Amino acid sequence: MLGLQKILLLHLLACLGKLAHGSHIIDGKKAPENSMQYMASVQDYNGHHVCGGFLITEDFVVSAAHCDRESLTHVVLGNHNLKNGNHQKIKIENKTIHENYQHVGLGNDIMLIKLSEKVKLGHGVRIIPLPPAEINLKENQVCQVAGWGKTKTEGKLVDELMVVNVSVITSKNCEDQWPGLPSNVICAGGYETTKGFCQGDSGGPLLCDGLAVGVVSFNYDKNCSYPNKPNVYTDISKYRQWIDGIVKSRKYEE
Repeated sequence: MLGLQKILLLHLLACLGKLAHGSHIIDGKKAPENSMQYMASVQDYNGHHVCGGFLITEDFVVSAAHCDRESLTHVVLGNHNLKNGNHQKIKIENKTIHENYQHVGLGNDIMLIKLSEKVKLGHGVRIIPLPPAEINLKENQVCQVAGWGKTKTEGKLVDELMVVNVSVITSKNCEDQWPGLPSNVICAGGYETTKGFCQGDSGGPLLCDGLAVGVVSFNYDKNCSYPNKPNVYTDISKYRQWIDGIVKSRKYEE
């Protein structure tokens, strides 16, 4: 068994160079107005969209660990059109990356962003609930992924929030396509379909039954033509204790 694990690890390491951070919505449509009001655009000091995220409390946004960089300065909430000034722009106070995160292809690709002030709920902004510590997604269950990323390979980022339906892929089927798949992930879309994410949607949510169950993590080789490699998301249900601990500890500090 140990020999097999070594072989799988070597295969995974060989594939890491082919991983691509998740980013644009493929074969999607514009999100309806006043929907998905928990969506967040994580931006740099130039006001450029870098990654997606989603609001889970009045002052915490979830995103992907691989989105972390020094240039991130603020989060924009409350408008599907990033060029429209009718939104809340809030500075980032600090970021917490999961302590076991090393590389996007090795799992634990999750980050909590603490906002410098509480969001004004209403006004086009609301919180998205998270799943319990145990969740049972069914094969082919239809969920959604949304973001402001590109809509085709080598395309440009979009100003309007896009959304697409994707189907859940079982762990076994996903592992068959991703030998050495990291633990604590969900696969949906990007396999035997043209629908899914590609390279700007990183950090955004996978939405199932009104819950944010996953965080956009990676796909294969920046290929938006979708080879037989499912899209991979961080499974939020496996990080509830971590999330709750950080959120509660920060509240006690206030």
